[in-house]
Amino acid sequence: MLCQGRLLAIDYGQKRIGVAVSDPTCTIAQGLPTIVYKSLPEALEKIDKLVEEYQIQLVVVGMPLTMNGEVGSAARKVEVFVGFLKKRYSVPVVLWDERLTSVVAAKTIRESGKSPSRNKSKIDELAARLILQNYLDGLT
Repeated sequence: MLCQGRLLAIDYGQKRIGVAVSDPTCTIAQGLPTIVYKSLPEALEKIDKLVEEYQIQLVVVGMPLTMNGEVGSAARKVEVFVGFLKKRYSVPVVLWDERLTSVVAAKTIRESGKSPSRNKSKIDELAARLILQNYLDGLT
């Protein structure tokens, strides 16, 4: 698949949303500051700004399937969130299997000598970057 323009990845959570953006050639994912929000409209407004600022061509949302590939309660919440995104944006919104990305992100934070429990926003950002990089790697 030929990729033109930037892609946005979202690691959706009830209080925080990890976000990452690709370079224009769809080669490298770069983490952006985690969105901390109190209401869904507030979160969507912050995502609106990113979509506009980076001229996003496609949104990749991490799908938290269970380890055996089933849709659990967290995945159902993501499906509802994706429904809002699809109604809101004219660009495609796709789901991407995000199993273990938060685990890998927390391990990476821990290995850097930091406490994962004190760096939740950084974990969300890194998880979004991993989701996007995995998606980009799958394009080639």
